[in-house]
Order: sequence, then C-alpha cells, then structure tokens
Amino acid sequence: MRHIDHIVVAVRELDEAGKFYWKLGFQVGARNRHPWGTENRLIQFNSSFIELITVGENAGVIPCHEARRFSFGAFVRDYLRKREGLAMLVLDSTDAKADAASFAAKGIGDFEPFFFERKGRRPDGSDTHVAFTLAFALDAEAPDAAFFVCQQHSPQNFWNTDFQRHANGATNISAVALTAQQPEAHAAFLAAFSGADRKQRPDGSLFFALDGGRIDVVRDAGARGSSLPAPLLSSFTIKVGDIGRQADALRAVGIPFTLAGNMLAVPSRAAFGVDIRFESE
Repeated sequence: MRHIDHIVVAVRELDEAGKFYWKLGFQVGARNRHPWGTENRLIQFNSSFIELITVGENAGVIPCHEARRFSFGAFVRDYLRKREGLAMLVLDSTDAKADAASFAAKGIGDFEPFFFERKGRRPDGSDTHVAFTLAFALDAEAPDAAFFVCQQHSPQNFWNTDFQRHANGATNISAVALTAQQPEAHAAFLAAFSGADRKQRPDGSLFFALDGGRIDVVRDAGARGSSLPAPLLSSFTIKVGDIGRQADALRAVGIPFTLAGNMLAVPSRAAFGVDIRFESE
C-alpha cells in the first residue's frame, strides 16, 4: 500500500508563502533551486512533506513538454499563469522505473522516468546529497492536476527529525482532496495510480485508503466560484496533536479559520489558493 510522499503547492511569492506557513506553525526549510527553472522550500513531517514551489529567475531554462517527457517546470509555470494552489499529488515508490512501465500498461501515462539529484542541507548547515526518480501519470479528466510517484535513492540523507519539529505539533499529511463535478469520472484513474480500491461514502464522495492517509474525491457544488474551476486538487489535511492549541495560535496571528469538532480549516482565499485542514491525532 502506498503512502503520501509529498504534495506540491504552487505559489507566486515563495518567501511570502514561507512566512505564511511559518505563521501556521510549521518549520519551513531554506530555498532550493532546480536546474529546470523552479525553486522550492520544504516542510517535512514523519514520512511526508509539503513542497512550496515557484518559478525562479532562470525561467528561460524550463524545458517544454515532449512526447514521453513530462516537464515538471512547464507544468508549474503554466499552473501559476492560471492560479496558485495545490498543483501535484505525489505518492511513494520503491521502483519508479517499474511504476512508469505499469502506468503505461494501465494507460494512465506513457512517460520516461525522470531522475534528478541535488545537494541538500542538514540542520547544522552542512551539505548532503539527495537523489530521486519520478514516474508521472495523468488523469485526462483533470488536466490542471498532476500526479506522480517518487523513489528516494538516499532517504537517510533526506529525512531528518530535526526538520520535523513544528510549533503546531504537526506529524504528517493525512489526506488530499480532489474536487470534481463528477467524482466517478476520476475513480478509475485514482485506483490505477494509487493501487487502492475505490470506496464510497453515504454522501456520494469517494475515497481511496492509503498507508496512513487517503485521497478524497468530493463533489464540486459550485460554491468555490469561477476562480477555481473543478476538477482540481483543492485541499490537504495535516495531523496535529491539539486542535484547540492550533486554533489559539491562529487567532493570535490573525489567520482566519473555521472549527468543527476535531477539524480546523483555513480557507483557500487566505492560504495561497488551497484549503488547509488540521485534524487531531
């Protein structure tokens, strides 16, 4: 069973987004630069992370999409021309080359695996080396959402408990939601991508259970307005230890939210285009 490896949140002002996530109670990592024209800052949890991403100063080097080659940079650039928000969902992989072949066989993406490596930075400021292979998949019914799996070749250099200590007590990403006018239209793709069985709730929404998390598919009732048309990845949920404490912290810094039971939600209008939800452990 796969788990959520990370999510990619596209923003136009990376440092402003970093400040906002710091106000939410997260430890936000330093800026990293990719050779294909994007820049990011990471928020790491026990086994998942948030990637805040933007187009960098060297946007001219962004490669175009080609047959069998998915351009990560081009997708982020084109997404940001339309909106900010949750652009990509990433699950874990133990063999990205095999997953790429599997996706092609299932008809959900015939792309070459994408390998890259870069320097990382430890909490003490020293350099380390990280490397990844990605395998992409596409839902033809959701062209403004991207999906891929990520194999980490040096996980011991990437995951670090010092990066996982957050003022809000966050431990992991527990859910990602796709908002769609017709949830059923995405069921076959998500089952093929995640390897999880489709399950339905009484309200008609769907979900796919993952290791320690889930993918939700909720019906778009039109309330989000034309600025965020469906289908799009629309929200993510973070596990924290104490919802009341998180509510008090957000009140103190003036971030709007709604609270219902053990679920707290920061609206997309205040959070760079994505609904951010917190739930108690």
